[in-house]
Amino acid sequence: MLTRYRAMAYITAVMLLVLCACMVFKYGFGMGKDLTLVVAQIHGVLYIIYLVFAFDLGSKARWPFAKLLWVLISGTIPTAAFFVERKVVREVTPLLVKDAPEPVRV
Repeated sequence: MLTRYRAMAYITAVMLLVLCACMVFKYGFGMGKDLTLVVAQIHGVLYIIYLVFAFDLGSKARWPFAKLLWVLISGTIPTAAFFVERKVVREVTPLLVKDAPEPVRV
């Protein structure tokens, strides 16, 4: 579940940066209107998938509501998902190691 979240966090963050660049070209230079629409729709679908994966991770890690909300919103703030993802990985990795089964000794 952590790997799914990480992948979607990076993909969503990159697509948001691409969308921001498209918006600059659309409104700043008057070009790329159709491309902006396509990128916005792709980012929207990817963000919904990100929400599902982040919510799943947050519910399994038993995050408080405020933290879960911050992680969910970070997909809408350019570059925030990169920083939030790193923090989430640092916090969740010890939980995964603690829950791992003991190796079988022969």
